[in-house]
Amino acid sequence: MSAEPSQSPWQAATITRIEKRTPRVTSFWFQPLRPFTHLAGQHVDVRLTAPDGYQARRSYSIASAPEAGGGIELAIERLDDGEVSPFFHDVAAVGDEIELRGPLGGHFIWEESDGGPIVLVGGGSGVVPLMAMVRHRTLRNKAVPVALVFSARIWDEVIFRDELIGLDDRLDGFNLVLTLTREPARRPSDYSRRVDARMMAQAVERLPKAPKLAYVCGSNAFVSAAADALIGAGVPAETIRTERYGV
Repeated sequence: MSAEPSQSPWQAATITRIEKRTPRVTSFWFQPLRPFTHLAGQHVDVRLTAPDGYQARRSYSIASAPEAGGGIELAIERLDDGEVSPFFHDVAAVGDEIELRGPLGGHFIWEESDGGPIVLVGGGSGVVPLMAMVRHRTLRNKAVPVALVFSARIWDEVIFRDELIGLDDRLDGFNLVLTLTREPARRPSDYSRRVDARMMAQAVERLPKAPKLAYVCGSNAFVSAAADALIGAGVPAETIRTERYGV
């Protein structure tokens, strides 16, 4: 299922919960006015309107699983020169109404019927749509083997860190690989460098068989490097789906 903007009219959504994730990332839960059904990996457009009529729009991936109750979760990173994220971090409060439309996107999605194993590779806030996939797998109680490679600069910037480590500790076929680019690794199985083919090959080796699909999300530079690393590790290019943002 996918929805294009022309098929997804704007609607009001109320902020029902706010939770700090990292020093620069905060999760906001929204309860849309109308029924909202999405797939893991999709996103929404958010629109802010100033008193003078000026509008600013941004797209944000949905972090919550389709099965999750309590509205949809958007994990928003603060960009100091942004038009939208500073509003959420500095002004937005529980009870505020925000305009959004969606769900949007039909390529970068994973459903349980797609099967696995799957490799997920996220850089920074690029982990958000991948988190929806991980949560979808968990809530459906599916044993699809998953390897998530998550690159962050430092330990305190690992979004959803405690939840991901908790899922990794369950030993149910979900494998977490953290790599920190500006600090030493904190766990014996993790890394202290940028993603590369050797790292990807070792992540793939944690799966019981070759991955059926791979998903990569992050900045343009990160996605290019990670996709090349996956191909270098023997993952066929036609099985790799990418989502890019920023520069």
